[in-house]
Amino acid sequence: MPQRQPTHILVVGAGAVGCFYASKLHHPDVGIFVSLVCRSNYQTIAAEGVQLKTRDFGEYHFTPHRVFASISDAGRGAPTAGPDGHGGWDYVIVTTKALPDRVDDAASVEHVVRQGSSPGTGTTIVLIQNGVGIEAPHRLRFPNNPIISCVTVISAEQVSHGIVVQNRWTRISLGPYSDGVGNEAQSASSSPSSTTTTLSNASTESMHLLQSWWARGGIKDAEPHSEKELQLIRWHKLTINASMNPSAVLSGGTGNADMVLLPELRMHIRGVMDEIFYLAPRILQVREGSFPEHLGLASAEKIIKSTERNKGAKPSMLLDWEAGRPMELEVILGNPVRMARERGLECPRLQSMYALLKAAQDRREEKGKDAKVGEGSKL
Repeated sequence: MPQRQPTHILVVGAGAVGCFYASKLHHPDVGIFVSLVCRSNYQTIAAEGVQLKTRDFGEYHFTPHRVFASISDAGRGAPTAGPDGHGGWDYVIVTTKALPDRVDDAASVEHVVRQGSSPGTGTTIVLIQNGVGIEAPHRLRFPNNPIISCVTVISAEQVSHGIVVQNRWTRISLGPYSDGVGNEAQSASSSPSSTTTTLSNASTESMHLLQSWWARGGIKDAEPHSEKELQLIRWHKLTINASMNPSAVLSGGTGNADMVLLPELRMHIRGVMDEIFYLAPRILQVREGSFPEHLGLASAEKIIKSTERNKGAKPSMLLDWEAGRPMELEVILGNPVRMARERGLECPRLQSMYALLKAAQDRREEKGKDAKVGEGSKL
């Protein structure tokens, strides 16, 4: 029997989410090897690996196959060609923050992606990131490669370099990505062998393999979906990210539970959620009234009620604002606003928050530049 070709997976972004899901994909005993691209935690993880303290799996240690200090290093250190003649990384998983106004993620991973020579070939690109519209730049740059889009619900943090704590949840939803709507959008005259169909089929095959490897690692709620279902799940998560995150910043640092217990803020948050529930089925061309119930997803009121118990929690956008870091404005607010505008749809709450926060962030950065110029001119 011929020896099975090893599968080499590269995870770009060794934060809490990246390290946790990487640890559950790494199965050297069956030829699945996971490597990491790190930044500030490179020295620690390269020397000591990752120590995980989890609610669901106890404490355990993860030693990546290889550890790289940059994507360029990972490109130079890519696996060599095997018996099938293919070298390079089989899967590249991106778990970094999505900041398209600062970083072109698709261009940044070009060094580690084996370009497909025909539809459905080459490195499979996996995106575990927040927001909507994150896949389009990758499809544009890598027209033939399989792409898997993922939405995760997990509470985890890297409390220090190489130390990851998983507090709650492990769910990750997966879906293929061809053009954002998939085979369901093809007309009756479309050929079954069209590029969209081929991409969708190849991405679906890669998705099921990825889901099976996570299941082997104990992630029982890694859930495969169709392309359109996964995009609806992305929009559903947006009801939380686009309502809670911006509102926490604009309200001066109010936490999630406190916001939904204040009558006016609760009304505002419900209004943002209703806007997204209105937009999603129209943008994705699904029957009105079928979202989110047919996917078993929570209603706006159920999300708000659950948030009442989330005391002391600060959403990620507020943490970024307080730390002076750029916020994920474009994928959480900007992209939905632009998608709606292209279709003649109104979303005044989303648009207002986007305009205000974008202006606030730009103004703060301009002040920071002016301060640096001033410091440089001192004698």
